[in-house]
Amino acid sequence: MMSEAIFFDTLRQGLWIATITSVPILSAALIAGVTVGLFQALTSIQEMTLTFVPKLLAIVAVFWISMSFMTRTLVDFFQSHIIPIITGG
Repeated sequence: MMSEAIFFDTLRQGLWIATITSVPILSAALIAGVTVGLFQALTSIQEMTLTFVPKLLAIVAVFWISMSFMTRTLVDFFQSHIIPIITGG
């Protein structure tokens, strides 16, 4: 049986991995949103697709670039923490 300490430590590490893997995408969305918002404020253009399309393109580009980092991080976490707990090792 798994103790509470191991459970909470694994949960904490899982949340940390989720935070680390989501930072690149969220920061790209933030930077694109601020940039487009500043551009809209300066030019008085209030087009809804102007805010959506650049953010989507930035998110897809950053996801494509950081996909290997995210995959490697998740695989390492599963191999070093989750699988040994499941197998009882």
